[in-house]
Amino acid sequence: MKKETPIPHQFNSISDLHRVLGLHKPLHPLVSLVDNTEISVKKEQLPNSFLLNFYKISYKIGISGKIRYGQNYYDFDEGGMAFTSPNQLLAITDDAEYQGLTLLIHPDLIRNYPLGKNIKNYGFFSYDTHEALHLSEKEKSIILTILKNIGEELQSGIDEYSQDVIISQIELLLNYSNRFYKRQFITRKAVNNDLLAKAEALLDGYFNDKTALIKGLPTVQYLGEQLNVSARYLSDMLRSLIAQNAQQYIHQKLIEKAKEILSTSNLSVAEVAYQLGFEHPQSFNKLFKRKTNTSPLEFRQSFN
Repeated sequence: MKKETPIPHQFNSISDLHRVLGLHKPLHPLVSLVDNTEISVKKEQLPNSFLLNFYKISYKIGISGKIRYGQNYYDFDEGGMAFTSPNQLLAITDDAEYQGLTLLIHPDLIRNYPLGKNIKNYGFFSYDTHEALHLSEKEKSIILTILKNIGEELQSGIDEYSQDVIISQIELLLNYSNRFYKRQFITRKAVNNDLLAKAEALLDGYFNDKTALIKGLPTVQYLGEQLNVSARYLSDMLRSLIAQNAQQYIHQKLIEKAKEILSTSNLSVAEVAYQLGFEHPQSFNKLFKRKTNTSPLEFRQSFN
């Protein structure tokens, strides 16, 4: 008999999570700053797996054990920052615990503000936890100051300006995090260049061994899974290295292969399209023309 997969527990409010962790009721129903420097998150306090219906930004000073996030684990001894968006699957394993600060933000807090729409542009909310942000001492100071400001605003009591002030501080936190991630891409350039080389080898193999003919066009999700990084992280990393996102990079490699086949074989344009993973030759023609300003047939004829 097939074993049933347990349904993850869903926390719909910040108050629910506070209650389960044995914390006081949040000072604001839609935003909370939890200081973990004197309390520990124990495995037995939380369900085996769970979903949060709100954003979570964690500044982790140190960590023991491993925290699983999707299919990966957060296990950096030095700590760092991790970002999760609503309804991402979380689980704590191996009696994991950490110290630090956790900012919880319910979507309703920012719904009627520009941040409610713009928050989706911060790609790190889609990163896996092993792609956490590691901060320099100066960067730590900036982040902790912003979190302290949010905490002090919550402690001062709610008035007609509270929400505006808190949201402006959250935006500042996200913008600094964006800047620091760009720095991290630069400082890890050697590692990322290695990842780029692996991506190139994967795509070369995908087109050369006829995998595309069988499985169709390679996707950003597929490439990320093969490289063990999230699709969003892969795109941001490639953009920092070669000024292309992952989809553009796949298209570049596809066009390079298409040019090779068109110039060295007698396959029809339709056959080339199918070999590269297209279901319809018209889609191949359209992409090739958009990327090269010439049709596949015109490109081939230029060699005659």
